[in-house]
Amino acid sequence: MSTDTHLAGLSGTIVHDEIVPARAPWLYHVAKGQTLRIVDLEGNQAVDFLLYSASDDAERYSAQDTVAAQGNLFLRAGTTLLSNEGRPMMTIAASAVDYHDTIGGACSCESNTLRYGHHTKWQHACVENFLEANLWEGRGKRDIVSNINFFMNVPVEADGALGIVDGISAPGLTVDLKAEMDVVVVVSNCPQINNPCNAFNPTPVRMIVAA
Repeated sequence: MSTDTHLAGLSGTIVHDEIVPARAPWLYHVAKGQTLRIVDLEGNQAVDFLLYSASDDAERYSAQDTVAAQGNLFLRAGTTLLSNEGRPMMTIAASAVDYHDTIGGACSCESNTLRYGHHTKWQHACVENFLEANLWEGRGKRDIVSNINFFMNVPVEADGALGIVDGISAPGLTVDLKAEMDVVVVVSNCPQINNPCNAFNPTPVRMIVAA
């Protein structure tokens, strides 16, 4: 019997199991019916996340369609992630944290400079990770759309302002996503060190796919 607590509750055969280093990109094809589990190994690690249809990558995750369909900004267990064609791509089957962000976007060298000063211009960012991973399959900058930030806490204040505050995750917490179509998952294990989304300390995450 497995003593690996990160596998608890996952049914089926494990077809992929990988530790994604801090600050690194990741890409994987998840087939319809398979489940992707993201494990926040050390807590408060933001996982920036894009989805593309494996059959036609012009179809990809749409924050607008997803938010409009559920009538809520936050992604929770039971949320269906919709494409720009309004089709289900993945469903959040389970989540050990209450909600995830889909409006905070991905950090970039430009946004770092604007928010934190010109001395941050050289710092690696999620946009660079997305570019690196997408280039493996021929996608470019125009293919980066609004992304999901798993485990990231972006509250909306009463005046409509967005905050990026301390995360609500903890070591070993997970989110499970069931593929509703064959998808390409692209991840940036966020390298941000200037705000509390990673507790100012990027750490590894674990990606497990069960068939």
